[in-house]
This record gives sequence, C-alpha cells and structure tokens, in this order.
Amino acid sequence: MSATPSLPLLQLIQGCVAGQRDSQHELYQRFYAYGMSISLRYTKSEAEAIEVLNDSFMKVFQNIGVYDTEKPFQGWFRRILINTAINYYHQHRKHHDHQPINDYYDIATDEPNALSQLSYQEVIEVIQQLSPAYQAVFNLYVIDGYSHEEIARALNISVGASKSNLSRARARLQAILKKSRATAYKL
Repeated sequence: MSATPSLPLLQLIQGCVAGQRDSQHELYQRFYAYGMSISLRYTKSEAEAIEVLNDSFMKVFQNIGVYDTEKPFQGWFRRILINTAINYYHQHRKHHDHQPINDYYDIATDEPNALSQLSYQEVIEVIQQLSPAYQAVFNLYVIDGYSHEEIARALNISVGASKSNLSRARARLQAILKKSRATAYKL
C-alpha cells in the first residue's frame, strides 16, 4: 500500500510511527522545501544544508513516537532542524572559522532597506558568506527569535560573545551588501 499525497498529516505521522517507508517518504517530500529553507540559513552550501536536513529527518523518524500530535508538526520539525544545525556547527566549526583578513572592513550601509530589496535566494547567499559563528548567532537571534541567553547555552559561548557576534554579523552583512552594490554598478 502506497501513501498518497492527499493523506492527512496525522495519518502520515501514524504511518511513520509504524515504520511505513511510504509514509516516511511522503513526509520527507512534504516538508523537504521547508526544511531546506531553514537548513540553508545555517550552513555554507547546499551540500551542507542537505546533510543537516537529512540528519534532521533521521531524528524525526527515530523520535516520531514522542511527537505530541496536539502540537503543530512544523514547529517540532523546526526545533529539530535548528538543533541539528547547531550540532553540525559544533562538529564542523574548526573547518570553517577561517576568513581572509581582507574581508574584514567596516563599511556601514546608508540604505536601511537594503535587505528588503533582495530576493530570498540573495538573502540566503549573503548570510552564507558570514563565518559559522556569526551565521549561527544571526539566524538564531534575528530569524528564529532566540534570546542571547538561549544562544549562549546552545552554542556554549558567553552572552557577551553572542551579543558581540550578532553586532559583528550585522556589520559584516552591511559590508557585504555595500560591496555587492558597488560591484553591481561597475561597468
């Protein structure tokens, strides 16, 4: 028996609890784009995002039995994605902390609405240019609404380091945007 795209989410979840591969496959397909959108914000490349996403789905399938069906699945899945991305950051941070010294310059953008003029893909590409530490803090604070205390606990850093990384991430994003605008207008 194969799961059909019209199955209600609760039925899919029950199928996943029972270990039905077709239900797992459909759940994966149904939430792939949502999961990728979050994973891309926390990683440097599409390949890394796919790795985080697949690890997240493995955790979902392993722990689907503890999911509370009274709560939204998307919120539960989002939490798993973010935690998996944080774990990925911890495991791979030593490989990504290198950033060329000439990339650090302090230029403030004079247009407060610069981000609003970018497409979603452009925003993701700009965020992916941040160092992993800046990227993680920026995403957790600005996009996912974590407090600096929660970020400090999740990333094993001090609250001050979280605040500093957020400030530096914002400055770096401004510099990247300023540089890309200057490059775009050169003939």
